[in-house]
Amino acid sequence: MPPIVEDQRLDALFTALSDRTRRDIVARLSTGEATLTELADRYAMSLQAVSQHIRVLEKSGLVTRGRHRQTRPCRLEPAALEAAGSWIEQSRRTWAERMDRLETRLAHLQERADR
Repeated sequence: MPPIVEDQRLDALFTALSDRTRRDIVARLSTGEATLTELADRYAMSLQAVSQHIRVLEKSGLVTRGRHRQTRPCRLEPAALEAAGSWIEQSRRTWAERMDRLETRLAHLQERADR
């Protein structure tokens, strides 16, 4: 995937996850599918407001909607979460390496100062 597309994908993921209600919906869907009505029952907001949250999650790739008879159950797409997790892990490793190099450099400077 080209870097620009990957960046846009991560932007959408982190934007979607920046909202507490959407994170809660993701957590709920991690236990299994749910209809919009089932999801909305948990919140003191309109069905339309919950639907807007679901649309943001769909655009980010975190959630898809299926079709079962007259309902459209929402389901979590774990691969999208894995992409966010991979980016976080890569960033963690980069910063850990930088901190290790800084620590080594500071120890070297301290040794020189102690002489």
